Amino acid sequence: MNASADFEFDSGTLRFTGELTLARIGDLSNRLAALGEAPERVDLADVDRIDTVGAWLVHRIARDHEAEVIGADEDVAHLLAQLAAADKPLKIRPDSSPPFVRVLREIGDATAAAGHSLVGLLGFFGATLIGLWGLITHPRRFRFNAMARQFEVVGVKALGIIGLMSFLIGIVIAQQGAVQLRQFGAEVFAINLIGRITIRELGVLMTAIMVAGRSGSAFAAQLGSMKLAEEVDAMRTIGVSPMEALILPRVISTIILMPLLGFYSAVVAIVGGGIFCWIDLGIPPITFVQRLQEVVPLTDLWVGLIKAPVFGLIIAMSGCYQGMQVEGNAEEVGLRTTASVVQAIFLVIVIDAVFAVFFSSIGWI
Repeated sequence: MNASADFEFDSGTLRFTGELTLARIGDLSNRLAALGEAPERVDLADVDRIDTVGAWLVHRIARDHEAEVIGADEDVAHLLAQLAAADKPLKIRPDSSPPFVRVLREIGDATAAAGHSLVGLLGFFGATLIGLWGLITHPRRFRFNAMARQFEVVGVKALGIIGLMSFLIGIVIAQQGAVQLRQFGAEVFAINLIGRITIRELGVLMTAIMVAGRSGSAFAAQLGSMKLAEEVDAMRTIGVSPMEALILPRVISTIILMPLLGFYSAVVAIVGGGIFCWIDLGIPPITFVQRLQEVVPLTDLWVGLIKAPVFGLIIAMSGCYQGMQVEGNAEEVGLRTTASVVQAIFLVIVIDAVFAVFFSSIGWI
């Protein structure tokens, strides 16, 4: 029969007996508080069993009265040592620091996180190139059905929203340009503005932002959910490469479709601007088209078509990389999905600025 916890006090020695466990400790703490005399030693030789609650009671007595614990075996001594190590004052509020220091700390943390993410993205890009080379050398392993599925998701199903967005942007550019140019009696130059800015910049840039928010986030969420469900590990177990089955079809399809979507977006934006010029400025469509042929150089089209696949690569890489980094819980899926969109849009804008400087230096302006 299990004995309840009890104690004896004799000549400065507090001797515990029975089981010092939560189920058997009873009112032992109250009786010890009423003892009225500080023990010099705590003897645990006659204790049958002890758990964390009992060990905390012994540790508290030894700490408060600076008493020596004797008679403890190796396991009990280890438990008491762990409790002593954990017995530290808890800060309810963290130490305050000046606002300037906090701002610097947050900037430093954000910079370190961005650098870590960039290094990881570069490593992921290298792994993608290795996987692509493996498909080139073994083309029978390429999954055409998976890529065709991504063509539908990234391209076909995005035509509606990209077309609507581009049409409205074309109208806005025409309206704002006409308002400003009317002050100088040069409304006809709104055609120049519409043609050059949509074909060269806004067509592919707005398409990239839409694809990043729509498809890049979907890549991150899909791969993140598969990581949580351990489907990616299961694929590796059965000998299927996640790079070849999941990532390369998404990356290749996005690279191929971005020039097509960018050109489509530019054409729809020009149509929207042309309709506005016809209705508001009285410029007939035939004049609008002739003016476009005169003022828009072919280099503008090449600029957009060259930038588009690079943007597609960045978007697909960011989405897949962040999705493959998901660990722990479902909240991580949302965080990584948000990070993929922010990272993709940021990198797209940075690369667009680099392209602008490059094309200006070679005379494509």
